[in-house]
Amino acid sequence: MKIRAVKHNNRKKTFEIRTSTKTLVLPFSRTSPRPTVADPVRESFLDEEVGREAFTYVLDSGRTGTVHVEQVLEYNQDPSYLRNLLLYRLTIEAQKRANASPLSKRELVRRLGTSATQLYRILDQTNYRKSVDQVLALLQVLNCEVDLVVRTKSA
Repeated sequence: MKIRAVKHNNRKKTFEIRTSTKTLVLPFSRTSPRPTVADPVRESFLDEEVGREAFTYVLDSGRTGTVHVEQVLEYNQDPSYLRNLLLYRLTIEAQKRANASPLSKRELVRRLGTSATQLYRILDQTNYRKSVDQVLALLQVLNCEVDLVVRTKSA
């Protein structure tokens, strides 16, 4: 996801990040180095070196920090982002397990009860139209146990 514009607001103590679809906010408290009243943000700008997927800010003291768009999306807890992240991680693990498995692709297709085309869609990490259920079914066929761990986020 590309960032179109970034503004800082020292009064509200937030960064306002505009993407192609929406405007998101990120409080100063979620950045490092953290801006303070004694050391406020002097300027913020898009980082072209990262392909406009991050922004950099400069404090009055001269210290700089960089924030990636992934951090902003994670803070704003976009449900589709969290789902896609989980789906991506499960798919990468399924790819590793499928490559290491002694089962052939044809056997995987037979045990899943699907087509070869559908198996390749499940194994494609860029396909976010598949369901988590499909990837979990594949991991089960590959003799994997999946545990879900829920824990409080650290600051």
